[in-house]
Amino acid sequence: MRRVYLDNNATTPVLPEVWEAMKPYLETSFGNASSIHWYGQQARGAVERAREQVAALLGARAAEIVFTSGGTEGDNKAIFGLCEPGDHIITSAIEHSAVRNTCQEMQKRGFEVTVVGVDQRGVVDPGEVKKALKPNTKLISIMYANNETGAIQPVEEIGALAAEADVFFHTDAVQAAGKIAVDVEKVGCDMLAISGHKLHAPKGVGATYLRKGTQCRPLMYGGTHERGRRPGTENVPGIVALGKACELAKKAVDDGTMQRVAALRDRLEQTIVGAIEECGVNGEGAPRVPNTSNLYFSHIEGEPLLIALDLKGVAVATGAACSSGAVEPSPVLVALGMGPQRARGSIRWSLSKLTTAEDIEYTLSVVPDAVARLREISPSWRKVPVASR
Repeated sequence: MRRVYLDNNATTPVLPEVWEAMKPYLETSFGNASSIHWYGQQARGAVERAREQVAALLGARAAEIVFTSGGTEGDNKAIFGLCEPGDHIITSAIEHSAVRNTCQEMQKRGFEVTVVGVDQRGVVDPGEVKKALKPNTKLISIMYANNETGAIQPVEEIGALAAEADVFFHTDAVQAAGKIAVDVEKVGCDMLAISGHKLHAPKGVGATYLRKGTQCRPLMYGGTHERGRRPGTENVPGIVALGKACELAKKAVDDGTMQRVAALRDRLEQTIVGAIEECGVNGEGAPRVPNTSNLYFSHIEGEPLLIALDLKGVAVATGAACSSGAVEPSPVLVALGMGPQRARGSIRWSLSKLTTAEDIEYTLSVVPDAVARLREISPSWRKVPVASR
């Protein structure tokens, strides 16, 4: 049976070039990057080269890159590290749980949090962010691109608002980096988080952009690693892998590879919508990252469809991997204004630069039948008159 992986927003496979880059630092060049002997200096040099590679992807200075364990740590670092008791935080209704749940925890601790909504496309209105500003606003945290719909947020406008109001701006760019051009100077953010396993590096490594001069308290306390900004012995193999993955990601954005991915995404989306009744695009009309589509299928649940497709060798998702097993419909899709049934009947399709035209054609050959079979046993579908279908 053919296997097709279309859940790249959950995680991506490590590229061969990335594995080859990191392998020596698991074997022969295994030194601690803080050691002053030869082994340590080999590791230190590799870490600093990777820092430059990450900085190049983000349009930052190498000294502004802090290595972390991933996007969740980066998001937590910004929210906990920039805010103090009495501060006001602005965020959005479509944030990843790494931001959403952190802001909820801040509320429990007495911080004031305003959650701005989105339009039916899943896009934040900068005007609503401006209205939410208060004299004690300390931080705006709005994601760069949504993990479920792929909708790109107006981060440059929000960054300009933050600068004008003299408040910090943090953006979770986990689903944007490596898919579209990201330039921290144009965005105007003070902090930005990325995660390695979303762009073909291993799980457990990420990076945070911390604008020069921005004072951010560390989440943990220990040694003076990462210039005192993140203690703990550096994950040298993971960092090297992240650096190589960022180098390859920048090339893919610059050379048109991601445009090819967008064409495959559009082929998948348009063919499914054209072939299946009562099916459509969630967040239609929004600017999106090139690899992501979120489709709803009326009269069926998304999870049984996911299982049916998995049995045919096609891996997709019903929402964020961090929320798998959740009974409630996706907060992101509910924020777009759709009811629980439509939200539960939605599937996320996320491609990568490894996705082929053959993968898409195979997927298109199995989806209509899987949907039809589930609708045959759906009570609500049986109630729809045949003439109206």
